[in-house]
Amino acid sequence: MLVDGELSPAADGAAFDNFSPATGALLGTTAAAGAADMLRAIAAARRAFDETGWSTDRALRRRCLGQLQRGLEAERQEFATELVAEAGCPAMTLSTAQLDWPLAEALRYPAGLIDDFAWERTLDGGGLFGDRNVRTVVQEPVGVVAAITPSNFPVEVILNKLGPALAAGNTVVLKPDPNTPWNATRIGRIIAEKTDIPAGVVDIVPTPSNQVAALLATDPRVDMVSFTGSTSVGRTLMRLGADTMKRTFLELGGKSALVVLDDADPAVALRSAVGACVHAGQACAATTRMLVPRSGFEEMVAAVAAAFAAVPVGDPARPDTVVGPVISAAQRNRVLDACTRATVDGARLIIGGGPVDSLPPELAGGHYVEPTVFTCDNPGLPIAQEEIFGPVLVMIPFADDEDAIRVANNSAYGLAGAVLSGSTERAMAVARRIRTGALGVNGGMFYGADAPFGGYKNSGVGRQCGLEGFQQYLETKTIGRRVPRQR
Repeated sequence: MLVDGELSPAADGAAFDNFSPATGALLGTTAAAGAADMLRAIAAARRAFDETGWSTDRALRRRCLGQLQRGLEAERQEFATELVAEAGCPAMTLSTAQLDWPLAEALRYPAGLIDDFAWERTLDGGGLFGDRNVRTVVQEPVGVVAAITPSNFPVEVILNKLGPALAAGNTVVLKPDPNTPWNATRIGRIIAEKTDIPAGVVDIVPTPSNQVAALLATDPRVDMVSFTGSTSVGRTLMRLGADTMKRTFLELGGKSALVVLDDADPAVALRSAVGACVHAGQACAATTRMLVPRSGFEEMVAAVAAAFAAVPVGDPARPDTVVGPVISAAQRNRVLDACTRATVDGARLIIGGGPVDSLPPELAGGHYVEPTVFTCDNPGLPIAQEEIFGPVLVMIPFADDEDAIRVANNSAYGLAGAVLSGSTERAMAVARRIRTGALGVNGGMFYGADAPFGGYKNSGVGRQCGLEGFQQYLETKTIGRRVPRQR
């Protein structure tokens, strides 16, 4: 762990195992923080915010983020190896959002805002008895931020929380997902050994205990919780933080729609459909509902099924693997249970729906699910409403553009989505009416450290990245001063 500037084991010596989702083999162990460790980390972050110059010294923050950037880049290959090992992510994803994209910009963009952001603005006017009144609007850091991160894109999410939180002047207690702790502890070692970040400004506290993690949501010394993960856990964190009125940023689940209009290129639609399989479907923004015109529905179903049958499944270290393992045996069972329920509910299973049997012996202990396609005429079925977090696509027919918009919006979620059409104008018109936080039109990419990301409805509260994400980590203060009349 990294607590108060020191790399250390848990106070009681406890550790937990880190298993490979691809093979089931033990990778090693990680320090398991107990309540005493978490409370010590919170106290260190509070002290670093209240008693050091971190929150006000912009030059220091800029320099330290630059040091951290260089330290991360120097260990790019080590991060890549660990991500494939502990997250089970296909190696092909490392060159995009899994590693290279956030490594390139997740710190650089908010570090640039240290100089460019409008930290203050002046309002003139008003006042009493004819005196001049000048108001200064000041943006200042929230304080101590608890960052709680998931297992699917761990480096990406961690850096996109650390970057803006630190650049804004906050201190951070990071609790990584217990399935993927090593990328976080590596970041902690880089901070301790290669940066001038003051002790306590960043504390990294891995733990498998939900009770220990919950201290971040209940301790009054923590000012904000920044969480990426499931909607159910997000609700719990919001409830736990209510008593101390914590600011809460939540980037939660999704059941995003891929809307294929009747003039879309079928080849592009097929490639987009296969995207639901990448990293075994473990992406909150994955378009796991495919909406297809009823007139050509069966033809598209057959084409998608053939494409899913050809998707390479297996060892995530292989460069051609698209579908690696899901993160754990428990998650595999949840995905398979959802597939079983779907057939009972009346959805039609086209392909997949079970565990992968044709694997080499060295992968026999891994957690693999077949690429799976369902169809259903009823968009209200659970398989079309609930986030599965596996390589499962549900295809739904629609009558016309109005019907497509209705079906796309028939969801408790609103995180992401995509629209395909031969007409950009038509696709944009549909995209503007879908209530979701991010959309791609005709293959357009919404991702970027400079682009806000987050959801409507049950997909969350607030935005990560971009100017809006930076402002999540700031408080606003207005100071009015009277300027007496000149006599």
